[in-house]
Amino acid sequence: FNVFEGLMRTMLQHPIRVLGVLVVALLVAVTQLSKVRLDASSDVLLLRGDPDLEFYRSVASRYEGSDFLILTWEPNAALLSDESLEPLAAMAAQLGGLSGVESVTTLLDVPLLESPPLSLTDLSNAAAMPTLRDLGVDRQQALAELTSSPLYRNLIVSEDGTLSAIQVTLASDPVGPNLRARRDALRSQDETSGLTEGEVLELMEVTQAYDALTAREAERRDLVVAEVRDVVAQYRADANIFVGGVPMIAADMVAFLRADLVVFGSAIIAIMMLVLWLIFRDWRWVCAPIVTCAATVTLMLGLLGGTDWRMTVISSNFVAVLLIVTLSLSIHLIVRYRELELAEPSLSPTERAARSASLMLVPCIYTALTTVVAFASLVVAGIQPVIDFGWMMTVGIGVGFVLSFLLVPLLMSVLPAPSRPRSPEADVSLTRYLPPIVERFGAHVLAVTGVLLVLIVWGVSRLEVENRFIDYFKESTEIYQGMELIDARLGGTIPLDIVLYPPHEPVVVSQPEARPEAAAVVESDDLFGTEDDFFGDDPFADSGDIFAGETQAPSYWFGLSGRRLIDQVQDIVEARPESGKVLSLSNTFTVLDGLFGARLGSIEMALVQNSLPTDVEQVLVEPYFDPELDETRITVRAMETSRSLRRDAYLKQLRSDIVEQTGISEDRVRFTGLLVLYNNVLQSLFASQILTLGAVFLAIGVMFWALFRSLTLALLALAPNILAGGLVLGVMGLAGIPLDIMTITIAAIVVGIGVDNCIHYIHRFRREVAVDDDYHAAMYRSHGSIGRAMFYTTLTVVIGFSMLTLSNFNPSFYFGALTVMAMVAAVVGALLLLPKLILMTRPFPRSSS
Repeated sequence: FNVFEGLMRTMLQHPIRVLGVLVVALLVAVTQLSKVRLDASSDVLLLRGDPDLEFYRSVASRYEGSDFLILTWEPNAALLSDESLEPLAAMAAQLGGLSGVESVTTLLDVPLLESPPLSLTDLSNAAAMPTLRDLGVDRQQALAELTSSPLYRNLIVSEDGTLSAIQVTLASDPVGPNLRARRDALRSQDETSGLTEGEVLELMEVTQAYDALTAREAERRDLVVAEVRDVVAQYRADANIFVGGVPMIAADMVAFLRADLVVFGSAIIAIMMLVLWLIFRDWRWVCAPIVTCAATVTLMLGLLGGTDWRMTVISSNFVAVLLIVTLSLSIHLIVRYRELELAEPSLSPTERAARSASLMLVPCIYTALTTVVAFASLVVAGIQPVIDFGWMMTVGIGVGFVLSFLLVPLLMSVLPAPSRPRSPEADVSLTRYLPPIVERFGAHVLAVTGVLLVLIVWGVSRLEVENRFIDYFKESTEIYQGMELIDARLGGTIPLDIVLYPPHEPVVVSQPEARPEAAAVVESDDLFGTEDDFFGDDPFADSGDIFAGETQAPSYWFGLSGRRLIDQVQDIVEARPESGKVLSLSNTFTVLDGLFGARLGSIEMALVQNSLPTDVEQVLVEPYFDPELDETRITVRAMETSRSLRRDAYLKQLRSDIVEQTGISEDRVRFTGLLVLYNNVLQSLFASQILTLGAVFLAIGVMFWALFRSLTLALLALAPNILAGGLVLGVMGLAGIPLDIMTITIAAIVVGIGVDNCIHYIHRFRREVAVDDDYHAAMYRSHGSIGRAMFYTTLTVVIGFSMLTLSNFNPSFYFGALTVMAMVAAVVGALLLLPKLILMTRPFPRSSS
């Protein structure tokens, strides 16, 4: 410690040089701030190592589609009136002319098959299928078709005929999937057999190229979304319009996070400055911690920008948590300096600053290390954004520790002291009222702790991992209103794919004879992103005989047994209230039944497989059938906004119903899609939370044992932290706040902050009890010294972070509210429960003096 104190004095004798180095480092960091990226793509919210992820990407590659925006069009006039269709056509034309928009599909573009009803011969010989853009189309018939057809009902037009959907397909870069595939292949090889030196370099290059591409794509996406909204704003007088879709949600989430970082970050710092002034009444103790916090955040953001280490919806919270940790370190140093200012007024500011840093070195090192352990434990979560949050905090705490012990002592020594000396009574805090409570009502403290433990167990037992994504946003936001409208009247939002396989034993079907009269219509769920060319040229224009051409062995799915199974599965899915629009070959066959005039037989269905023109096959069959693997796909849009949706129960019950009611083996049906992947993430959270907290408490317990050289003290220090961490989880369970990818970090934050309080308090208590072996007097002195620093830190953070409860982004709201509660729980546990346990156990050896 003498060596450290000497180094501090040497550094403090050259403040200009030290400040110069720090200023240069900060200027370099500032140049990188523009490169800081917020990643809100779905890729970062997936469970690392999820076995379903590879299957999902395999299915997605075979039924590929582009990103898209969904616009709702609810006109002030009748849906198919001129007052509705004319502005709709004008808006579609404007949207189609935007750079980055590949195509725009509206109800004006869909082929009308029953307005008037067309025969198969008419369809096969027609130069083009009629649409609402054609003159003479009976709009009443068209509205009846759009609201009743299995192709269009609740997909393009709502069942009540007042609301329509518009799909704006965005242009995509074809290089992206190839880069990602190569990156994932190299990563998989690295985990199994290892990589050669050349392959390691290739992995680095491919990863950098893919990251750069995704960054450009995100910027392009945000620009397109903004331009689409500008166009939409011109037509809001004609209709009620909402913009939806994954690109818009990602853009808005990034916008919310940026706003929270700038607006609430500035507000938090401003509130902290005000509270620090009210506490200390000395501008030095406002300047020192705020400058240190700002410098720490600036350096970390510069590091993130310079290394392209991207923040996500979760890891973006690291800025706020880093403020807490750095502020705590700074205030502890300041309070110790102020104590020396009264106890040893003869010391010069430089000597006093060096002495303060020396006295606080050991507890601050251990608080930093234990906090690092708490956040580093998040790397076992298996969810990339949570892992990134853990590593960012680990690095950030190191930066904050170094800057606190550089800047705070430096500012202490160079900032001029006030002309009027401070009196001992100037520092007043609530901590002076707590020791009598511990002495007189210690039994009540233990009783309240027992009651809290019961409530915690009850609350944790009620904790759920199910959540509604829509609940991340306030009801006043466009995301919330748009998702709710699309779910309720346009067939759901979150996708689920059900892949069916044929029987293991081949089904023998006689070769059919070609029939000249049969036809097909366009059937696709492209409106929600499965195919790019939903409405192209007339698929029948190139061939009068749609069944002409070479034939191939008929698939099981184009026979009576296959159709019966698809129909059964689709009926089972549609019977569930959580299911929205369901599309499959069943819809294709139903439409063909109507065109054929009767239910298709095995010969007609086999001809459908073999003889459809290419254009028709691309939109009618290919979205639901892969001839190479002989599999069929049923697409489902789940009602994400439904309060009854329980993803895990829904998927399990749906699989069970399909297997039991159809009699097929379990290996013939497989689920995939974002619904499955997100459910896997949620279901992993319980195990991740238990594993994370278990690792945290075990590691911190060992560190406590090493620090205090006493198992009793280690267990005592853990008690308030276990209580605080459990309290947060229990309150979440009782309040109905789900455990999800946003809230899983709260418990780690509680422990990371709580251990600081316990280490500081026990370290100071041991010093004080060594003076006179009087535990009660030591408690009073500890509350009056280190307890004051703990109180100041808590008060400043609680008032500052309460600002987050004003955010439009509910995860930020929960983060602010739960962090406030966590801070209060941690300091109360350290100042009431911990001293009571110390008084009961008397763990410190008697002084030899």
